[in-house]
Amino acid sequence: MAKTQGQSTKAKAAPVLLSGGNPQIAKGDGDAPVQAYIAAMPGWKRGLGERLDALIVRNVPDIRKAVRWNSPFYGVEGQGWFVSFHVFTHYLKVTFFSGTSLRPIPPGGTAKSKDVRWIDIREDGQFDEARMVEWIKQAAALPGWIP
Repeated sequence: MAKTQGQSTKAKAAPVLLSGGNPQIAKGDGDAPVQAYIAAMPGWKRGLGERLDALIVRNVPDIRKAVRWNSPFYGVEGQGWFVSFHVFTHYLKVTFFSGTSLRPIPPGGTAKSKDVRWIDIREDGQFDEARMVEWIKQAAALPGWIP
């Protein structure tokens, strides 16, 4: 088959996996870059990313999505970002930017993290889905993080 003008003969390269297996995805707004990030997540983390994305979409009307700093971000227009997740070698970190305002407060946090709290989900993929939905709904109703 002959190449037509404007067609590339190069295959699209797979995203680079950074340390810990986190996909390197260009900054972008909307669902497409978030889905590209999730599709590039290695191994068991991909299914977990799909599951979290579906929970967020199902429970927050008019969700706003983007990839920033090689992580998917979720927010509400005019309120900022309320949750993000990031791949590490042995777990997926789900970060709530106003985590200290959630009830119960997510377990991860340090004195330096101020309002931010997180939960690390390990390879077994076990987490309390009902609690995660509660946190997602609570976080979406709060003022989010505006970088």
